[in-house]
Amino acid sequence: MTAALEELTEVGYAALTMERVAARARTSKAALYRRWTGRAELVLDACKVRGFSDLDLADTGTLRGDVIALLRQMSAKMATPIGGILRGLLGEMTRDPEFARLIRERIHTVGPVGIRGILQRAVERGEVQPWVLDSRRATVATDLLRNEFLLFGAPVEDETVIEIVDDVYLPLVLAPAPEPVRSAGEAGRGAAKPVRSTGGPEDDGS
Repeated sequence: MTAALEELTEVGYAALTMERVAARARTSKAALYRRWTGRAELVLDACKVRGFSDLDLADTGTLRGDVIALLRQMSAKMATPIGGILRGLLGEMTRDPEFARLIRERIHTVGPVGIRGILQRAVERGEVQPWVLDSRRATVATDLLRNEFLLFGAPVEDETVIEIVDDVYLPLVLAPAPEPVRSAGEAGRGAAKPVRSTGGPEDDGS
């Protein structure tokens, strides 16, 4: 796994091969294939061993404090060599559908799972309504941090972390639930109907 990470650092995922990893690790390609089906599985296991997916969900007592702590922890990991490797791996997702699937299952879920655990505590404290847990709003904070990292690299400034939480995330998850969207048919049924003439004194019959 160390050899795989070293290869990633030197040549990137696109040029990484099982042969190169085996040579660096002083073993055989067959030995690698006995444990991993291919380079994607090997690389993601190596990232896992290095602790990229390990998150400590600090309980600060408030939603704001918990989310800031999570984003700072993720930002710190992004600033390590493993973060640079991850950035390269995410860039490969558009070229390899199977690799993209593995990334979504094993790495992309790290932030969302962490933030949902934090939101669950906030629900139990009465800070957040339960509907937020299953909404798209739930993962906005980690999504924005990831986008910042991909566009501008690491480290992500602490000022940016605070802005994500205070200017975007908290206003979203603390806002009331959105009104349900009505279909055109439902909207039509709710519209006011025209009033027919009753033939009163002011009705000239025309």
